[in-house]
Amino acid sequence: MLARKGLIPEEYLITRIVEDKADHPQYKTKLRKARFVSKNGACNVAHKNIREQGRFLQDVFTTMVDLKWQHSLFIFTMTFICSWMLFAMAWWLIAFAHGDLDPKRGSVPCVTNIQSFTSAFLFSIEVQVTIGFGGRMVTEQCPLAITVLIIQNISGLIINAVMLGCIFMKTAQANRRAETIIFSKHAVIACRDGKYHFMFRVGDLRKSMIISASIKIQVVKKTTTDEGEVVPISQVDIQVENPIGTNSIFLVSPLIISHTINEKSPLFHFSAYDLGEQDLEVVVILEGVVETTGITTQARTSYLPEEILWGHRFVPIVSEEEGRYSVDYSKFGNTVKVRGPLCSAKDLMEGRYHPLSSGHHSRTVKKRKGDGQQALLLEKKMAAYTQSNDSSSDS
Repeated sequence: MLARKGLIPEEYLITRIVEDKADHPQYKTKLRKARFVSKNGACNVAHKNIREQGRFLQDVFTTMVDLKWQHSLFIFTMTFICSWMLFAMAWWLIAFAHGDLDPKRGSVPCVTNIQSFTSAFLFSIEVQVTIGFGGRMVTEQCPLAITVLIIQNISGLIINAVMLGCIFMKTAQANRRAETIIFSKHAVIACRDGKYHFMFRVGDLRKSMIISASIKIQVVKKTTTDEGEVVPISQVDIQVENPIGTNSIFLVSPLIISHTINEKSPLFHFSAYDLGEQDLEVVVILEGVVETTGITTQARTSYLPEEILWGHRFVPIVSEEEGRYSVDYSKFGNTVKVRGPLCSAKDLMEGRYHPLSSGHHSRTVKKRKGDGQQALLLEKKMAAYTQSNDSSSDS
């Protein structure tokens, strides 16, 4: 909506609810749950009150790589300038102590053509970056000058290795490769072979593959133990449907990743209406090795309950054309409505539902003995929830 941060808080969602007689839209704010993982894969966790800041200095290289580009370039530049200035002061002091700054001195100087601090600074740059212009050189008159020359050469090699290594690692970070791994904006729940399946689509835009790619799905929610302990972030792994029994995938073309909602699934007891009121988040993690660099990369995304479309399926986007397979990414996130129940997977397994034909859906409600009003109310809530899902999918 509005891209500028601070104009509208991220915790609020502007939703159109009704149109008046003048066809002017009215809006209201709806409180949204804070995401644990954003859609682009960034973890929405703020670390505060860290007292042991010195631990970051124990791993200077990783700290340098994790810094922002402007900070890294500033440190990169200042490191070289400070080292040049430090050794320039050493060369100037050697020349001053040996009397080379006196223009009337007739003996051989320690370093030729050093008459001021500026010339000493230029000689320091020539030594550290191994550029010899031929105007200044160390003579054999001063063993101290030879020692300083050796120390500056070794120090310059170490500084070059660390600084250039940091810049290389920042440009070759694994999260840059994850930018070309895309996930569908919405996830869907639909029936396959008489069972509910939670599905989403993932694809890789590059021709170079992700080797040994694997998918992991977690449900993050707030839980309470039997003893009354509140766990604010409970992470529960759910199994990915894969015939070979592992989470590995061959990501040469976009794939629909599926999870069967069975007795072991955290989504087993949720119906279409119940899911919309749950305070949970489905986190998807894809890991693999970049084929060209050999670096392990990780791509992440998440789905809130309002981003899960019940009774939808993804449209096919892979077709065979002229002896090869073609992928149409313009339909990557498109879904279609399908007929199916809206009850929970538990009720579907136990057969405690009956179909209600309405529109493009076969809606279902749980059978209730002697409670017709509650069943009718639940039916209306399910219809309203399905209509809101349909409108969000069309948008």
